[in-house]
Amino acid sequence: MHGQVRELLTNYGRIDGFWFDLGGKPEDWNTVELFQMMRTLQPWLIINNRCGLPGDFDTPEQRLGKFQLDRPWETCMTLGTQWSWKPDDKIKSLKECIDVLVTCAGRNGNLALNTGPMPDGQIEPRQAERFRQIGQWLHQYGETIYGTRGGPFWGLGCVSTRKEKTVYLHVLNWYDDRLLLPAILKKILSHAVLTGGTATVIETAEGLEISVPPEHRQELDTIIALQLDGPAAELPPAQSLSDPLTFGKKVSVSHVYDLDPEVGNHYRPENAVDGDPQSGWTFNPGIQSAWLEVDLGDTYAFDRAWLNEPYDRIRKFKLEAKQGDQWQTFHEGTTLGEDFFVEFAPVTARYVRIEVLETTINPLVGEFQVFRSR
Repeated sequence: MHGQVRELLTNYGRIDGFWFDLGGKPEDWNTVELFQMMRTLQPWLIINNRCGLPGDFDTPEQRLGKFQLDRPWETCMTLGTQWSWKPDDKIKSLKECIDVLVTCAGRNGNLALNTGPMPDGQIEPRQAERFRQIGQWLHQYGETIYGTRGGPFWGLGCVSTRKEKTVYLHVLNWYDDRLLLPAILKKILSHAVLTGGTATVIETAEGLEISVPPEHRQELDTIIALQLDGPAAELPPAQSLSDPLTFGKKVSVSHVYDLDPEVGNHYRPENAVDGDPQSGWTFNPGIQSAWLEVDLGDTYAFDRAWLNEPYDRIRKFKLEAKQGDQWQTFHEGTTLGEDFFVEFAPVTARYVRIEVLETTINPLVGEFQVFRSR
């Protein structure tokens, strides 16, 4: 392999990036010597993290990376359900694609969105059209993506990008009538809704309260530009106050998927509260009932829940809150699906869980989120 890498970096002009897909340990590939040779031949080269050493950037696969300012990352994800083309594959909707693109940028990452050619070498028309639609969106709103850095705000449903003295708020999902953000160390001079319409921005010592009339909220992404009195890069990272109470919290489960450790990494319990429906929690086939519990860290009142179960395998479930030593059911149902949202009378508790009571086969719980009472 060393000889092939040397040839690529010697005979084909300037190479800016080298993407390995090997894994393993450094001694498997003599990676230290390999990287030294590569950087001697092309010192500006950036190398990914899949050849036994960390390299220059991380590559989360088929999932969104976390908000990260200290190390570059790039999500690699397929437009369909697998890396190679297959007939009649399910492809991501335009909404899903924009969500992924904007979230990657808002979390200070990059996106490599894959498509595979058909046997005749052409790109399937459906997939080509989806890329054109993404391009049309970028043609209109690219200033909020290109040349920006992620932050300062990050969370579920809303992220932000920044450039010079502007913060671009991207509201992908409105979980409430208003967006609550922590206070910032700059003054907001003006604001504008780039996707059309108006917004109300109230700035207090406690934080920012932003609202947009329902008729001005866009299905794909509502973008609000905040013009500041100083460089946006100076703002420290801050999580949205409108985030679900369960987002990123500690979880425990009755069962895990442990048949294949490498595959099991894609189905870890914490994936159910990471804000990324592309990942999730599951357990071994043959198990009919299981539960996932979230510790909110403190006692809160909540009155809404959102769950994502993309393969629609669950046939009976209940949502519970711990009252003393007892679990009390506050909602029960049959199927969930990709976008299950429910409102209920306010519940006050520190611990909340979903209990799967019946399923056709092991389900994938992509997200389990509850929201603070309004």
